[in-house]
Amino acid sequence: MDIKGKFVLVFGSGISGVAASRLLLKEGADVVLHDGNEKLEPEKIREEILSNVSGEVTGNVQIVLGKLPEDIMDRISLIVMSPGVPTDLPVVDRMREKNIPIWGEIELAYTYGKGDVLAITGTNGKTTTTALLGEIMKAYKEHTYVVGNIGNPYTSVALTQTEDSVTVAEMSSFQLETVRTFAPKVSAVLNISPDHLNRHHTMEAYIEAKKNIAKNQTAEDTCVLNYEDEVTRRFGENLTAKVLYFSSQHKLERGIYLEDGDIIYNVGEPVKVCNVNDLKLLGTHNYENVMAAVAMAAAYGVPMESIRRAIRAFQGVEHRIEFVAEKKGVAYYNDSKGTNPDAAIKGIQAMNRPTLLIGGGYDKDSSYGEWIDAFDGKVKKLVLIGATKEKIAKEAREHGFEPIVFADTFEEAVQICVEHAEAGDAVLLSPACASWGMFSNYEERGDKFKELVNQL
Repeated sequence: MDIKGKFVLVFGSGISGVAASRLLLKEGADVVLHDGNEKLEPEKIREEILSNVSGEVTGNVQIVLGKLPEDIMDRISLIVMSPGVPTDLPVVDRMREKNIPIWGEIELAYTYGKGDVLAITGTNGKTTTTALLGEIMKAYKEHTYVVGNIGNPYTSVALTQTEDSVTVAEMSSFQLETVRTFAPKVSAVLNISPDHLNRHHTMEAYIEAKKNIAKNQTAEDTCVLNYEDEVTRRFGENLTAKVLYFSSQHKLERGIYLEDGDIIYNVGEPVKVCNVNDLKLLGTHNYENVMAAVAMAAAYGVPMESIRRAIRAFQGVEHRIEFVAEKKGVAYYNDSKGTNPDAAIKGIQAMNRPTLLIGGGYDKDSSYGEWIDAFDGKVKKLVLIGATKEKIAKEAREHGFEPIVFADTFEEAVQICVEHAEAGDAVLLSPACASWGMFSNYEERGDKFKELVNQL
């Protein structure tokens, strides 16, 4: 689509919406950035957009807050949705009825970006896998961009890319809902478990959004999938793209797997990548993340020795089972990125000490039974915060777990753990819930935890 001179509506004034507006302006579109929050300041949003647009801008930008006027709706040629904005809003449905194209920020970036894309999705492990693959690719290709749900909007770099560029993209289900032509050279679906059901409403809709990562791939492309996840294993049976499985439990005839602590890449003939003791990452879930990144890089053509150097040097991702400090013999771990029960299970499984666990937060309509069962004698006290504390406590007691303490504030939760922890214990922030309501995001929550621990 040629958007020069066209009237384009951008939904959402967050970092994705702002970055998308900049790209559109540089391509000559007239932009209306719309946000339903009437309390925002339009001039601040406009200034944020225009102050960081480099080069010539031929389009105009208008900020509209609250209800969208009818006269604007009648002029729109394209809608660009920010990932945080639900696609089933009544106003979006009305535009859909008018046959106005609805793109996501990812589709916009892919349309104007260049080079190859390596894209990763899954309920858990996306950020670690994306960061690791990014490091592998940076050592192999000079022009490597790491974008997407990891915090750097794809649209912010699309116009600087060349045909020789490689984009490593972390894709959320929200972002994948609105792809149309997006076709990565190599994709990966790491795992699927219930998450964001307040947005997608059903598990089936959530799974379909994740599957969109591979829907436009051809037989020349590759999709990397988790053999141990029933949903992703079945998904691989119906793909056009070549399929590479990874497994932490089974030896594969073709794929990458874990055997006696060795990671083996077997496509043609088995090649030992490394031993898990060579890695700086802990836990089987992280070995799966490493296998996924290795398989994607190898499928793209990166030499194995280059891959080995990168994965051995990789330190891990902030806020994901991140060691903070040891105080009076107590080890403190920040797993604020454990924003759903399945992710938080991985945090518990990585602990090798009696653990005091901080949980709770925003309610995403999750069930916590499997998370509580994963405590498995390892969690000695559960300190609960946020909107879900009563719900989690009820499920915990139903599953036979009684040592529960409620805290009214995050600071109080940390202090309770400090008071009850003994030398040899661990204190783990792994909430199994989103941070909204107490914090803007999981990063802010994790940073606050580290600040409180380091003040001890």
